[in-house]
Amino acid sequence: MELIGEIAAGRPLLVLAVKEEAQFLDTDLPILLTGMGKVNAATALATVLGRGPRPSGVVNLGTAGALRPGWTGTHVVGKVLQHDLDGELLATLTGETYGAPLTLPDGGAVTLATGDSFIADADARDRLAALASLVDMEAYALATAAAVAGVPLRVVKHVSDEAGDGAARSWRESVAHCARALADWAAEHTPYRS
Repeated sequence: MELIGEIAAGRPLLVLAVKEEAQFLDTDLPILLTGMGKVNAATALATVLGRGPRPSGVVNLGTAGALRPGWTGTHVVGKVLQHDLDGELLATLTGETYGAPLTLPDGGAVTLATGDSFIADADARDRLAALASLVDMEAYALATAAAVAGVPLRVVKHVSDEAGDGAARSWRESVAHCARALADWAAEHTPYRS
């Protein structure tokens, strides 16, 4: 976890997993780099929100794999779900619902599946495509931590790969392009400078 800058009430906090995704952000907004995966994301965001002051909102910028053919570009996410938690089975064991999908305020029609696996094979991609259009490793955890803290969250993802064979290579080759697109989105849609 690395916090660049200082969180201030009335201004958003930009949250990204890794420095490669943040490389073109040139802003005076605070930037939180959480590390990859749900545990790192939830822990990092919960820590900074718990310390205070609280930002006006959280904007999660990052890369995502496309689960369906033809998906490219930058997308504002409207719903997040966990693809690696069997909430239905847990409900039969405990009677409690765990990991229900979350609807995001100000989101679009895009559904994003989050899990601690980097999806890089066609079978996993095709299975997840029945649930969502995009896949990442942090957004659901960030949405949960933000909701518990009562801070609005916006999730914005740029497609880096097709979540199939060669996805890891594609991510490495495209992350700089994705980071540029995410920085451009942030400059246009957030109060980027004081």
